Amino acid sequence: MYLPTWIRPHLAALRALLLLTVVCGVLYPLVITGIVQLPALREKAGGSMIEAAADGRLVGSRLIGQAFTGKAGSALPQYFHSRPSAAGNGYDPLATGASNLGPEDIVDVLPDPAPQKTGHQDPEARQSLLTQVCARSRAVGAQEGVDGSRPFCTAGGVGATLSVIGPRDATGHVNRPRRVVSVNERCPDKPFLATYRGVRVECARYGQDYSTGEILPIRGNAPKTPKVPADAVTASGSGLDPDISPAYARLQAPRVARVRKIPLRSVLDLLDQHTTGRTLGFMGEPHVNVLQLNLDLDRRHPSGT
Repeated sequence: MYLPTWIRPHLAALRALLLLTVVCGVLYPLVITGIVQLPALREKAGGSMIEAAADGRLVGSRLIGQAFTGKAGSALPQYFHSRPSAAGNGYDPLATGASNLGPEDIVDVLPDPAPQKTGHQDPEARQSLLTQVCARSRAVGAQEGVDGSRPFCTAGGVGATLSVIGPRDATGHVNRPRRVVSVNERCPDKPFLATYRGVRVECARYGQDYSTGEILPIRGNAPKTPKVPADAVTASGSGLDPDISPAYARLQAPRVARVRKIPLRSVLDLLDQHTTGRTLGFMGEPHVNVLQLNLDLDRRHPSGT
């Protein structure tokens, strides 16, 4: 049967559509589904889920981090804890992602004191990345009984950032400040520095704009290498990282041993067993899967849970 010329391309496109639909939409998924059911692949294809040895309950995935907290939301001291998460309310696979805050994010958005008087939070308030790191380091230090101080952080756990206000030179720096404000310390807090270049340092007031000044982070006298490792105070890019560094795990080991009333050596030996080295000996960093380590702790030392 003769078909008009303009119809032939449309029929060819329709045949290609049907063929690709069958191959890519039916046959390919069936083949891949069959392949991943092989014994060597089934566990990974199913999400690398982990069961509790006692009753076979699913307790998590070795690929996704989780918080080890009680009913009130407080951290359980008998467990190792994961690194912070910026995915939703924490480790949410449906909200995976980072905070998208960089190293230059050092100025907080101070909360409005009015809603705080009625017990509400100011939704516009925001902590800078620097203040988040400082607050986490201080909290971890207090929990683990070590010095939680960090460069560019105040003793109160916020970013040590000044706005130096005054005329600028040709390079954009303020050489003769007229006013200096600790922008992350809200009045009536006492600033972490009394004076800067002979000028009294003021606390910050809500609603004031200090961006006209030169924004300067102040290093302070904290040790160059903090006691609290970096992965204890920063979230991963996905927000779902299930692993922590051996350094962070070892920092937590004395607390876990003390709460479980077991020798520290037992905890450290178990930690060594759960430390995975670099891939192929040179890719990545050594790491510890927190969920697997905690499950092994419960299996070997159930009396401490």
